[in-house]
Amino acid sequence: AAMWRALAAAAAAPARALLRTPPARRAASLAVSPTAGPADERVETRVAGLSPGQPVTLRAVAADDRGCLFQSCAHYRADSGGELHLGTDASHGGDYTGVEPMGLFWSLAPAGMEKPYQRLVPRNTGAPMKVEVLVHEGHSPPGSMPGPVVAKAEVQRLFTAPGVRRIRLKEGVVRGSLFLPPGDGPFPGVIDMYGDEGGLIEFRSSLLATHGFAALSLPYFDFEDLPRVLKELKLEYFEEAARFLQRHPKVKGPGVGVIGTGKGAELALSMITFLPEVVAAVSISGCSSNTVADLHYGQMTLPGLRFDMKKVSVSDSGVFDIFEALDDPANPANFPSVIPIEKAEGHFLLVVGEDDRMWKSSLYAELATRRLRQHGKENFELLSYPGAGHRIDPPSTPFCQVAMDRVLGVPVLGGGESKAHAHAQEHSWGKIQEFLHLHLG
Repeated sequence: AAMWRALAAAAAAPARALLRTPPARRAASLAVSPTAGPADERVETRVAGLSPGQPVTLRAVAADDRGCLFQSCAHYRADSGGELHLGTDASHGGDYTGVEPMGLFWSLAPAGMEKPYQRLVPRNTGAPMKVEVLVHEGHSPPGSMPGPVVAKAEVQRLFTAPGVRRIRLKEGVVRGSLFLPPGDGPFPGVIDMYGDEGGLIEFRSSLLATHGFAALSLPYFDFEDLPRVLKELKLEYFEEAARFLQRHPKVKGPGVGVIGTGKGAELALSMITFLPEVVAAVSISGCSSNTVADLHYGQMTLPGLRFDMKKVSVSDSGVFDIFEALDDPANPANFPSVIPIEKAEGHFLLVVGEDDRMWKSSLYAELATRRLRQHGKENFELLSYPGAGHRIDPPSTPFCQVAMDRVLGVPVLGGGESKAHAHAQEHSWGKIQEFLHLHLG
């Protein structure tokens, strides 16, 4: 019996040795650098320790302030040295293809179990957005169960640089937040406004302060004691905000700038037209006429163009397309709503996505530039991006083709294609800063 046991043990020894010593292979490693940096700047993502040509899926996972989960994925193959660099290697599938160093970030979308059509934008700019990047074995399609994790890393995206101060405003009737860069200044001053979603949206202002601007994030309805709904607007409110910023000891004069998206863009055009304090206006996806709410300034009123809900189409999946719904600003009956931008002494930067489906921002930019030229003015620059949609935000802000409309409470088509939109965001952000520095010092 002892002999049989010895023979059995001798036979089992090589089998145990096989179990104990897997094929020699380095452990895979993932490096994302910087591990913490400004949310509008690129990161470098490298994977090492894979087998030559090994297929892997890279995933990014993030949660918003309310705990809603967002994720993205892309398919890669290691090079002959078992390495991968997102700055030079192309994705072959997943949520994007091609060489896209930041593709995992701008393609983040609500995870399968979450409500669709949500935007991943920070409500609290003081806290970093944490993104976990994972490397999985094999190629797994979006929404499916990925293979085993072979490496992972966490990266923090900062919306406020160290030393940036955020001051909550209750200055006369003006509400909002002022973001001041570190140092003594003075800094170029910019007012920042978003669209008809209302409330206070701060992340662009905090990033502008990170780049050396004194940025005032200005809500104009549905915030604190401001009107709850967008019924009518008084330009005096915006005038008071411009004067407050212009007179602030940390703000370089003599004039201030304004940047707006959607309804905020159109307000930016009205401000530079009527308020001498405003000398530079960035209009992102704006209209050349006043829309929705009547705009009053002293004895003057610009009536608001209206949306005709009969011209809204709804897809089988319940997505609203409002592209044709706004009254035509080129119709002579609507001329009283046109913003007389030729009166402006300052400079315009118009930014539009040619696939904007929220409204016809390419046409509106054309109407605006034509009007300026007819009055002998060349005080404008136009950035027009093929394939980009409505909301052109700072770089790496996740693309959202369809988003829930806060006012209508339904998903509305914003248009655009993810890669073209992401490239528009990156290019325009640099141009916007150049423009503001040029005209504000």
